[in-house]
Amino acid sequence: MAVVTLQSRENHQDLIVTPSPNLSLQGRIRVPGDKSISHRALMLGAIASGETTIEGLLLGEDPRSTAACFRAMGAEISELNEAKVTVKGIGLGQLQEPQDVLNAGNSGTTLRLMLGLLAASRDRFFTVTGDNSLRSRPMSRVIQPLRQMGAEIWGRNGDTLAPLAVRGQQLKGIHYISPIASAQVKSCLLLAGLSASGKTTVTEPALSRDHSERMLQAFGAKLEVDTRTNSVGIYGQEGELKGQHVIVPGDISSAAFWLVAAAIVPGSELVVENVGVNPTRTGILEALGEMGGDITLENERLVAGEPVADLRARYSKLKGCTISGQIIPRLIDEIPILAVAAIAAQGTTQIRDAAELRVKESDRLAVTAAHLNRMGATVSELPDGLEISGGANLTGAEMDSYTDHRIAMSFAIAALRAKGETTVRRAEAASISYPEFFQTLEQICV
Repeated sequence: MAVVTLQSRENHQDLIVTPSPNLSLQGRIRVPGDKSISHRALMLGAIASGETTIEGLLLGEDPRSTAACFRAMGAEISELNEAKVTVKGIGLGQLQEPQDVLNAGNSGTTLRLMLGLLAASRDRFFTVTGDNSLRSRPMSRVIQPLRQMGAEIWGRNGDTLAPLAVRGQQLKGIHYISPIASAQVKSCLLLAGLSASGKTTVTEPALSRDHSERMLQAFGAKLEVDTRTNSVGIYGQEGELKGQHVIVPGDISSAAFWLVAAAIVPGSELVVENVGVNPTRTGILEALGEMGGDITLENERLVAGEPVADLRARYSKLKGCTISGQIIPRLIDEIPILAVAAIAAQGTTQIRDAAELRVKESDRLAVTAAHLNRMGATVSELPDGLEISGGANLTGAEMDSYTDHRIAMSFAIAALRAKGETTVRRAEAASISYPEFFQTLEQICV
């Protein structure tokens, strides 16, 4: 087994992992609710008419930030829990001017998606900020197209960084050709388009996750989706959105850590139950499959319009491959843990077209390369990706999460392949998306 401990240190927690030579991972587990769907259910419930109920909501810090922001603008949202959250919406276009600054915490999804709704809230004024990490992340990717729609938004660094000030306007529909495949950009503009005059269309270079489109349609919005051109159009709503019952499946981005853990630790077999397998999110399954990973989908079903399955992962002899192109938007959040899988593979793995990772909670390309090299791997940092030489014997090391939840969890998994003790500083960052991660890690180690 592995000895997994958390130690308090000043105002942070350190994770210490010491695997035994005969470690294997076994069990059936569940992961928290999908973060993307949780955000959108709270937001659409807040602007719909009537009541929305949500089952399986992620209880991480990011959805809590979303709930707090929309409570401050007049929505009634019950205490967050996995069993049932009730949202009493205030109606489309009825967000109230808050008495204080809205704080999105660490959540880029909260801030970027919410900007679309704030920009369209006529004659109301909003100020929104976030933590140190979020205040350094680029907002121009949504501000520029919103301004083309008529939005008035100001901020630091030439109106590109939070804190941001927004004065709501009557927006007009546009056709925006996005230079990047980003569900956050697309969703922001679709939400703005709900109250805009005419039709708002977003065309992407590749298909990004489509949770917003699915949920908007379920709530009653009029959308047109053209998968041939990666385009989505929304019409300004003549009627109200209607509250819905939303069931949130398990987050495949959280499941990815366990899929890789089982694949790289000899003798392991894990079943991750109730995972959302929306085709716009399953790039991790395709990439691991190309590497030779033994992963099977069981009990496939539809739950509230989203495809769901149980995922069985077994130890596999992985091989290197190239991961690039149109698959990248469908696994962008999973690249740090894929890099860990690549260390256990034979041959070289190259990850390209992933420059977006440089402007996440940390520069995930730089941090992943530096930490893996510190553990004894050979990883070269590319402008838009990584080149990873597989087959290295890892040695425990001390590293920092940089308050990035996916970095903290990725290197907790890497530690399972390392000889000796690994310490991940500021490991509490995992709670942003997966509050029970460390308890589950301890549970499956046998």
